[in-house]
Amino acid sequence: MAPCAFAAVRDLTGRLLLVRRCDTGDWELPGGHVDPGESAAAAAVRETAEESGITVQVTGLAGLYTDPGHVIADPRDGLVRQPFAVCFHARPLSGSPAGDQVETSDARWFTPGDIGALPIRPAMRLRIGHALTPGRPCHIG
Repeated sequence: MAPCAFAAVRDLTGRLLLVRRCDTGDWELPGGHVDPGESAAAAAVRETAEESGITVQVTGLAGLYTDPGHVIADPRDGLVRQPFAVCFHARPLSGSPAGDQVETSDARWFTPGDIGALPIRPAMRLRIGHALTPGRPCHIG
């Protein structure tokens, strides 16, 4: 298992913050691995700042994702991991979106209508869809 945390950050106009991965070019919610001794919420805040330049405040829980059919093989070390992803709702506090040029090449605000045309992996698209659905209860699965 690989615990990771993501932030669905929405601004006052309802736009969603997404980052573009350097390795695949796919867009996704900012986030990443939870470090030892770190809470999932703190990891989401840290990863969002690192990957996008935006400082955020977690405001709620969008979902827990533990699909045993979704595994990731890391070509660097050959390990196969099943993600245990926590997705939070968050609001921006400060900063301007920009990729870190290490993990992310870009970071931008998107209206919900613009997201459908972007290259996004299916597991991430599911998380984004859940996070953008008004009044949806927290996803557990």
